[in-house]
Amino acid sequence: MEILDRVGIVAAGMGGIEAVAKGGEDVEPQLITLKYTGAGSGEKLGLVGKSVTFDTGGISIKPSAGMHEMKMDMSGGAAVLEAVNAIAELNVPIDIIAVLPSTENMPSGTALKPGDIITQLNGKTVEVTNTDAEGRLILADALVHCAREGADRMVDIATLTGAVLVGLGSTYAALISNDEDLAAAVSAAGERTGELVWRLPLHDEYKDLTKGEITDLVNASAQRKAGTIYAASFLEEFTEGKPWAHLDIAGTAWDTGREYWGKGPTGFGVHLLVALARDLA
Repeated sequence: MEILDRVGIVAAGMGGIEAVAKGGEDVEPQLITLKYTGAGSGEKLGLVGKSVTFDTGGISIKPSAGMHEMKMDMSGGAAVLEAVNAIAELNVPIDIIAVLPSTENMPSGTALKPGDIITQLNGKTVEVTNTDAEGRLILADALVHCAREGADRMVDIATLTGAVLVGLGSTYAALISNDEDLAAAVSAAGERTGELVWRLPLHDEYKDLTKGEITDLVNASAQRKAGTIYAASFLEEFTEGKPWAHLDIAGTAWDTGREYWGKGPTGFGVHLLVALARDLA
């Protein structure tokens, strides 16, 4: 395990994590990297989990109703953490690189502001048009870091968009991928474990929604369409050319109504990621 604190994150050039964490001066951000060597074939699976421990929306603050649930915005990171723990306990013969970008997203006098311009780890510039679209900023740096640490293919999992709840409810998580084989493997693992995913398309036209006028990208489109897809399309810009799959679990991570999950957090993704690791081993 390796952990970068705020000083390390800034020194590394992770502008997305640095920017989101600016609002919580009293709470240190952490970039957590876990490596598991299971004597696999040598090909490494990267797992990246969004770990916003509390999300107010920042300066673009959320409505007060339901904000008490925003402790669930670290559900992707929790799923990755527990999946790696289970993979290790089960001695799955695969090599894993897991990355958890962890921070709060708070409003304050030092917080990230709409209109700010940041530079992500891979050098791409982003104009922040909505501080409540913070997850993609921290995941962008985490994906680049994961790829540069040696991951051959990557899966990220995140409570990323409210749009996925509108589109798929709490029955399916959204799957978006740039690789047919990896997408098929994720789908099969979901079917077998009951953590169901529904694949949404990628298309070059979706990239137009996040193209910047004065920067490479904006983090939120001015147009209210394809919110789940263009958020994933934004993330694809930071995959370093690696096969990649994105899971948006905003509708399945909390209070789904399924009795066997009970109230509150569901742990969605742990079973799926363990099954995927076994299939790829």
